[in-house]
Amino acid sequence: MSARKLLVVNADDFGFTPDVNQGIVEAHRGGILTATTLMANGAAFDDAVRRGREAPALDIGCHLVLVGGPSLLTGKPLPATVPQLLRAMARRQIRIYDELAAQVRRIVQAGIRPTHLDTHKHTHLAPPVLDAVARLAAEFGIRWVRRPFDFPLSAPPGAAPRMKRLASGALGLLRKRFQGTLARRGCRTTDHFAGFQITGRWRTAELVTLLGALPGGSTELMCHPGRCSEPLRHARTRLKESREHELEALMARETREALERNQIELVNYRGLP
Repeated sequence: MSARKLLVVNADDFGFTPDVNQGIVEAHRGGILTATTLMANGAAFDDAVRRGREAPALDIGCHLVLVGGPSLLTGKPLPATVPQLLRAMARRQIRIYDELAAQVRRIVQAGIRPTHLDTHKHTHLAPPVLDAVARLAAEFGIRWVRRPFDFPLSAPPGAAPRMKRLASGALGLLRKRFQGTLARRGCRTTDHFAGFQITGRWRTAELVTLLGALPGGSTELMCHPGRCSEPLRHARTRLKESREHELEALMARETREALERNQIELVNYRGLP
């Protein structure tokens, strides 16, 4: 018998702006979204906490941030880009563990019991960040950590640019150390992951195609739904109108039909075996 297909649909950036928060909750209540991760330094953190309380079935984790927004330790801006972060790490100008620990504590102190961890811009692919994330997962009893290595997928032309596909393949070279670090701390990951290659570039048709290729076992689908109104339009991010497209796809009738056709079970991290 083939393995069951279990799918966690997880939205990044809860707490980024109020309209992103709105879209995430809409995708949960009216679509297939089952989980999200909260930015402790997000401008709309309090709004996200309130909305999370009003949607108790929404599984909430921590979206740990070392790129963009204010530091919870110093109040000063964090590095604006990944290259700036890597330079700051090389010069030992950023206290990685302390910064991320402050973010987890803020989420816990807001009354949320996070079930999973991931990082903004996938910075836990860098060994020093991964070490801190794995340590925090063990210390706070957070069982699940994202493994941001896409399962192989033949995307439609234009859905995933060539450089994005090459980057995804290069990330796979880090897999062995990544898994070993998490295993030593008792952390778990889903069997598969999807969403890196097509971030900001998919609609309903691409989502239906992805669901048709879903392998057996557990998979996390990373997504970025949201409403795109004034707060998001003025925010520093390339993902603006695309969030509306993802929200529409997550709520589409064709998506529900694809789940049924491919015998995919929607779960959250609390529901994974």
